[in-house]
Amino acid sequence: MNHFTAQVSTLPITKVAKQAFDLFSTYKEPALQHRRFKHRDIVPLIEQLKQQPVFDVQVVGKSVEQRDIYMVKAGSGKTKVMLWSQMHGDEPTATMALFDLFNFLQQPGKLASLQQHILENVTLYIVPMLNPDGAEKYMRRNALEVDLNRDALRLQSPEARLLKDLRDTISPEFGFNLHDQSRYYTVGNTSKPATISFLAPAFDHAQTVDSVRGSAMRTIVGMNEALQEIIPEQVAKYSDEHEPRAFGDNIQKWGTSVILIESGGYPKDPEKQYIRQLNFASILSALHLIAGNGYEDYEQEDYYKIPENARNLYDLVLRNVRYNRSGQDAMLDVGIFRDEIDAPVGKGYYLRGFVDEIGDMSVFSGYEELDADGLTLVPGKVYEKPVNCLADLTPDLANDLLSKGYTTVKLETLPAAIESINPLELPLNVMSAAAEINHELSLNGDANFSLQNVNGEVLYAVVNGFLYDVQAEKTEQLHGLVL
Repeated sequence: MNHFTAQVSTLPITKVAKQAFDLFSTYKEPALQHRRFKHRDIVPLIEQLKQQPVFDVQVVGKSVEQRDIYMVKAGSGKTKVMLWSQMHGDEPTATMALFDLFNFLQQPGKLASLQQHILENVTLYIVPMLNPDGAEKYMRRNALEVDLNRDALRLQSPEARLLKDLRDTISPEFGFNLHDQSRYYTVGNTSKPATISFLAPAFDHAQTVDSVRGSAMRTIVGMNEALQEIIPEQVAKYSDEHEPRAFGDNIQKWGTSVILIESGGYPKDPEKQYIRQLNFASILSALHLIAGNGYEDYEQEDYYKIPENARNLYDLVLRNVRYNRSGQDAMLDVGIFRDEIDAPVGKGYYLRGFVDEIGDMSVFSGYEELDADGLTLVPGKVYEKPVNCLADLTPDLANDLLSKGYTTVKLETLPAAIESINPLELPLNVMSAAAEINHELSLNGDANFSLQNVNGEVLYAVVNGFLYDVQAEKTEQLHGLVL
């Protein structure tokens, strides 16, 4: 170990993570800007790595639909570390971060001493996108509709057999199992989103801790310390409950210290670019710890002090709103989720808002909340005078209709290719002139309302689960639907 790597090996983990986080733009892979990228988008990036002497790139297997699965090797250190991402096709955040990691490894810039420290002490084996067929359709499972993370025992999928074979052949001391989790998880019972969650998977129902699992737990304690400096109180621990069919649990049993990273939610980060940055910093901080055996300085008991995540979040919560139905006047909270629906337009998806909870929501939180005390929820109205075409639904008309309690407009003729309409361009919902719809407040029903004061003046509107301030000068978001 030379003088510079010796110096970096003693750097506090918080400083390493903060440096990686602050310099992230230097390493961010520009070809990946949205999370619904596909196998064909990353293949050219991987092929380019073959030109860099720091990497050894191999096709190590094929998916059910015969897409190549790559492994990228870097470093010459005695400690072997294997990282794999996107075994669930719709969990791509860490895959983006791995390509940022590749850029760091080949052009480290101001973090050259950290790069050298890692490459001299660690050998990396990286599998970006284990499930390319799932990524193609942006779905969790593979082309056999098997959940790869429940196929560690039967090994019926070629991707699962490949992961098992790589683990057995390489025999890494550490493994990083990289996932995304729902954005609706919180840190314990707080209102804070569980933006990053860690887990050292248990290899038995008793949740036994041996030296292998203990090393994973200690490393997580260090990673948590690092992230607390960047996103305080937004790091959680996933449940330690044993899942006998899962790869993390079994790889832990087979002798590799497994660290699970779950990328959750963060306000106003729909494409998870900020969480991608956190992944990059977190992974680098972990590799720094492993390269210098710094994880041994942490107490595994502190792993249990990390709050467990809980599903307590909604996209939008309306609090203390009045609602009258069947002659009954009540003060309610309303919780709204926004489901992601596949679409061939825009970014490949749109969001559909629906009501998931009505009543006392004092134990829940929202990414967005409105205290509607003094306001009454009125079902959104349908503007019965049909508009000729979408082009006639101008911003001025939309704002005028919203101020009068309308959330849906009828069109004389819907376009023949309805699927070509991008909801991100609709200020209101649209429907055919002959259609009928009811916007009454109901569980699992659509989320289209106006919120009115005692004088009947509309102050806010909810269109497709998105809150509009009708008094604002302009509408900043467009999220209507074709009903």
